[in-house]
Amino acid sequence: MSVFTGDFTLGTSGNTDVTDITSQVCGLVSLSGITNGIVLVYVPGSTAAITTMEYEPGLVRDLKAALERFAPEDITYFHNERWHDGNGHSHIRASFIGQSESFPLINRELLLGTWQQIILVDLDNRPRTRKVFVQIYGQ
Repeated sequence: MSVFTGDFTLGTSGNTDVTDITSQVCGLVSLSGITNGIVLVYVPGSTAAITTMEYEPGLVRDLKAALERFAPEDITYFHNERWHDGNGHSHIRASFIGQSESFPLINRELLLGTWQQIILVDLDNRPRTRKVFVQIYGQ
């Protein structure tokens, strides 16, 4: 078995910025030389998340609206009272989505559904530079 670790960096605008990172992940899969295994996609931090969706404008808007209903920005968060940074909602949203996803790698191809893309969601309330790690375990 082999392990390959790669990463890439991207700038985000914050405020539930949704970015399709499928091509970057697939590029690292190609570089790895691994044929079959598991691909882990991970973003460090407590205000960003990794998930999948059909990346199209209507669904991106729907996701943003759903997250606003789930953890509204304009309610009281104890985190904000302590740190005064206004991103309590960002932490809650990221906690529920999660910072990583794993995918099967079969015959050098990432197993994704026809309309499924891998996305990074930057939930912080300001622009950020995010580093995404891709670790592949297999043969």
